[in-house]
Amino acid sequence: MSAELKRKAAEVALTHVRPGMRLGLGTGSTAEAFVRLLGPRVAEGLDIVGVPTSERTAALAASLGIRLATLDELPELDLTIDGADEIGPRLALVKGGGGALLREKIVAAASARMIVIADSAKVVAELGAFPLPIEVVPFGLEATRRAIVARAAALGLEGPVQLRMAGDRPYLTDGGHLILDASFRRIPQPEALALALSGIPGCVEHGLFIGLASLAVVAGPDGVSLLEP
Repeated sequence: MSAELKRKAAEVALTHVRPGMRLGLGTGSTAEAFVRLLGPRVAEGLDIVGVPTSERTAALAASLGIRLATLDELPELDLTIDGADEIGPRLALVKGGGGALLREKIVAAASARMIVIADSAKVVAELGAFPLPIEVVPFGLEATRRAIVARAAALGLEGPVQLRMAGDRPYLTDGGHLILDASFRRIPQPEALALALSGIPGCVEHGLFIGLASLAVVAGPDGVSLLEP
């Protein structure tokens, strides 16, 4: 997604922000484009408070003068604006490519609305081409990985489930967890897979966001389109 398309999607999402809002701020390059547009509006007097979904987003927002709070301080939010790695039918999403899926889902679930901003290439007829991130605890990693493989196989899914690395070390989330990336290639029943993964004790969270997004702002070569569930 070009920087220009990110900016266009972020501009449209910004029109949904109202004074006084408690705003969830997503993670990733597209969400960062939104935060960078939000900063000047706040400097001009737009009164909002943001709840960031990652340390990276928190640092960027603070540098732009955006007032921040924690979800403990503001447990109910008006709106979250975030990106996505895939947007499927009924706005089912795959998220977590940036490693912040747990906090992103907690913040989205605490919000009255969630708007997703993305480029048109992220819109797919069926989820799964993008590897599904699954956040897991370090203890019992191999047992958890095998349980994921088994639960997926019961749904007719197969493909490598690999530990995400950062150089020569395992990638660590802001919560101190690991991420397994599951390359199933296709996920025809995301609801069933979400339920199966949630039943595995070592899985902290997965990157299937179902029933959370109320609007997708999608930027493409021919302009910006709005998608609803």
